[in-house]
Amino acid sequence: MTTTLPPAAPTIEAPAQPDRPQRRARLDREQINSAAACAVSSFALVWVVYYRLTPASGPFGFVLCWYAAFLATTWLVTREREGALAATDRTMTTAIGTVSVVLITALAFILGEVVVKGIPSLRPHFFTRTMKGVGPLSKATDGGAFHSITGTLEQVGLATLISVPLGVLTAIYLNEIGGRFTRPVRMFVDAMSGIPSILCGLFVYAVWVLRFGFSGWAAALALSILMLPTITRTSAEVLRLVPDGLREASLAAGASEWRTTWNVVLPTARSGLVTAILLGIARAVGDTAALIATAAGFDSFNGNPFHGQQDSLPLFVYKQIRIGLIPAQTARAWTGAFVLVALVLLIFAAARFISRPPRARGREIVLPTSEVAL
Repeated sequence: MTTTLPPAAPTIEAPAQPDRPQRRARLDREQINSAAACAVSSFALVWVVYYRLTPASGPFGFVLCWYAAFLATTWLVTREREGALAATDRTMTTAIGTVSVVLITALAFILGEVVVKGIPSLRPHFFTRTMKGVGPLSKATDGGAFHSITGTLEQVGLATLISVPLGVLTAIYLNEIGGRFTRPVRMFVDAMSGIPSILCGLFVYAVWVLRFGFSGWAAALALSILMLPTITRTSAEVLRLVPDGLREASLAAGASEWRTTWNVVLPTARSGLVTAILLGIARAVGDTAALIATAAGFDSFNGNPFHGQQDSLPLFVYKQIRIGLIPAQTARAWTGAFVLVALVLLIFAAARFISRPPRARGREIVLPTSEVAL
């Protein structure tokens, strides 16, 4: 009797992508001079029309009109020199670059404001003490947010454990499996994306809090409702970007559909799925309205999220601001906001580091022999 050994597991080698040189926008001196001339001429034209020929006033409206005239002048000048296609491309590049600069400037201003006003009252014991025994007349450096940091980590962690499997599995159903319920599920997910956070909190309050009381678990349930549509929609879009050729190659090698999804589709979309999870966390980590009706806040430490009121950093900031315009309370609120931003940045950096792709140019996807059609 002869024994036939099973064939070796087939492999699908992803072809190594050649290094592509980065395209850099190069501006020669003639283009710089042309842009400067367009800016000066549009400024002069808008100044005459805006302030001399019309009753309009105000710097904001003037800047908007000036920028619109600058884009129009740039398009006309470029069209005369290089054609309509180049003019449209140059104008859109200028508009997108301007929007990017404005957004980055606004983000830098917000972060700078939080850092400048949050660091002065930050002390090492801010991470080890609670607000027990600290009143409105206490100094800004008194007390700490150890209880709030712990509550935020526990609540967001539980919400992530709930929403990530449900969101990713729903995205796999919508993109990889399909069926008669695809359209209703997609409509339901889209409708959930527009639900205000306070409604999620009130829903959990009516279903859970009235029976079992305030707790960090109730807050996690509300946050998971907020995170679920964001993770599902983003994950579905990411899975849709996976090339169909990878699926066809895996199925042609004899793998089943679920093996193809598990061993081919999900590893290929790993970076995008991590981005979807991060977007869901960002949606929930700074929310306050849902926590007011579920966690309720607590000035002392409560490490058990399943029993009793629990605090979080958004609630910490909200309670400090709600007391009134007291300098010490306001400074402590800025410190809590700074710690919250730093915590979010640390979570995002750690997730990006974990999900970074391997340095190897090629990758082998091994399919089990049990799944290969012999």
